[in-house]
Amino acid sequence: MKLLLHTCCAPCSIYCIDSLRQEGIEPTIYWFNPNIHPYMEYKQRRDCLKEYTKMIEVEAIFEENYGLQEFCKKTIEDLNNRCQNYCYPVRLEQTAKYAKENGYDSFTTTLLVSPYQNHEMLIKVGKEMAKKYGIEFLYRDFRVGFREGQTKARELGLYMQKYCGCVFSEEDRYLHAKRK
Repeated sequence: MKLLLHTCCAPCSIYCIDSLRQEGIEPTIYWFNPNIHPYMEYKQRRDCLKEYTKMIEVEAIFEENYGLQEFCKKTIEDLNNRCQNYCYPVRLEQTAKYAKENGYDSFTTTLLVSPYQNHEMLIKVGKEMAKKYGIEFLYRDFRVGFREGQTKARELGLYMQKYCGCVFSEEDRYLHAKRK
């Protein structure tokens, strides 16, 4: 199976890659994350992923699209639903499209490892994009390995981000911390 694995960051990719390899699937990593802001955060996550993919000898494709202006335009009207209305669809659509155009059999995402993401919405969007582009969405509930992957990332000294990716999720993190 030729699988394209949308990847948001190195720490989230660890368990996903390890478990896919245990199944005999060698994924190709695909970086496309125009929702990650500010730029230094985007750069830090991308560069860490580049180093990690070299370290574990996995093929990786990096689509450079910082995308701040488009992100702002598409999310400003409904910030509370930005994940399901923009962040999930834009990334999974581009992944499905790239996979189809470049001879992959299927695609999936490391977003499925996070207990903080809307898992059911990710599945829904993944299936919609699979249907739209005529390619399989490989579903795996990677959440069982979230802590294991995070522990391994710390042991490897990988950059560990403190929020999902967009500037509004960073704001949510600080507002949540203030309420405690």
